[in-house]
Amino acid sequence: MTPIPVLPIIINGCMSAFGGLATLKLIPAFKDHFISARLCGIDLNKTNKKEVPESQGVISGTVFLIILFCFIPVPFLSCFVGEKCNGFPHNEFVQLIGALLAICCMIFLGFADDVLNLRWRHKLLLPTMASLPLLMVYFTNFGNTVIVVPKPFRVLLGMHLDLGILYYVYMGMLAVFCTNAINILAGINGIESGQALFISGSIIIFNLLELNGDYRDDHVFSLYFMLPFFFTTLALFYHNWYPSSVFVGDTFCYFAGMTFAVVGILGHFSKTMLLFFIPQVVNFVYSLPQLFHVIPCPRHRLPRLNPATGKLGMSWSKFKRKDLSKLGNLILQVAVRLQVLEVQHGQEGHDEFVQCNNMTLINLVLKVLGPTHERNLTAIMLLIQVLGSALAFGIRYHLVRLFYDV
Repeated sequence: MTPIPVLPIIINGCMSAFGGLATLKLIPAFKDHFISARLCGIDLNKTNKKEVPESQGVISGTVFLIILFCFIPVPFLSCFVGEKCNGFPHNEFVQLIGALLAICCMIFLGFADDVLNLRWRHKLLLPTMASLPLLMVYFTNFGNTVIVVPKPFRVLLGMHLDLGILYYVYMGMLAVFCTNAINILAGINGIESGQALFISGSIIIFNLLELNGDYRDDHVFSLYFMLPFFFTTLALFYHNWYPSSVFVGDTFCYFAGMTFAVVGILGHFSKTMLLFFIPQVVNFVYSLPQLFHVIPCPRHRLPRLNPATGKLGMSWSKFKRKDLSKLGNLILQVAVRLQVLEVQHGQEGHDEFVQCNNMTLINLVLKVLGPTHERNLTAIMLLIQVLGSALAFGIRYHLVRLFYDV
């Protein structure tokens, strides 16, 4: 087993901390440039109509890339300075470059989305395209598509199962899910950068716990990416926290999602990666009827401000009863029975209308707790993220014994 590369990790940590400070200073320095370029918007949940710069994820993403571009030679210093080196580790170098290429593509495509305001089908296509370099690196460096079958299914499938091309389909879908899962759990100050910050912190803790395990190199690789991501996102979160002085934009959601997908796939812990996305998975499943337009989905599903109280309440989707399909009616009935949806009926002229709260985790929390101040709501959502990570660690290190030999 190779020793832990302590010096490269320390250098990476120092560069990351410096990059976080640079991001902290650069974001306010570039605010006026973004407003002049009309990359700005109005915070719909504020009474004032001050313009707020958007797409600030491009700044944290750019600093992240600069950190890692400068860091590229560091893991291979022993080969450069003439110390004992059993040949240059080309596979590790290709893995590092391929990961950076995928992330760089995603930052570019995310910024294009912010500028051009692309449609939802493009939001599914773009991560798929950007994940191709990542999948090619996996194919050339590893190519392993065999999985260990959980205990309950071994009688039918055996101990190991080769998924073949389906494994690459799964990895591509993971990249699409990670990029969009953060994007659809949004709408209040600090939620996008906050959830990404806590997920990256959880991954860093997981990597450190696994450094003495059999897959040390994979977790060292993950740390090389997660440390700069954590510090640059921390700086972005500082400016994005309530009351937000900047918006992160789709650029950050795409950038964050692809970074998580990169370390999950090339670090060989994609299943554990999904565990850290438990709140996002719940939000995605809850949102499915609206995402697939079985129930009408408005353009914005963020909570609505009550100016009289200064608190946020649920936002609603309103539509004619006759426009709802049988499947939509069934979903409404089941959701009401499970008390996860509030449905109201009314009459407008000759048409009967129906309205229900928008199906996002944020609105579900508001349904349970009632109207809440935006700052408190963000804190509650981030607490849910922390509890999700705690559950993920519990599953990974305890419940997993029921399904695998560990």
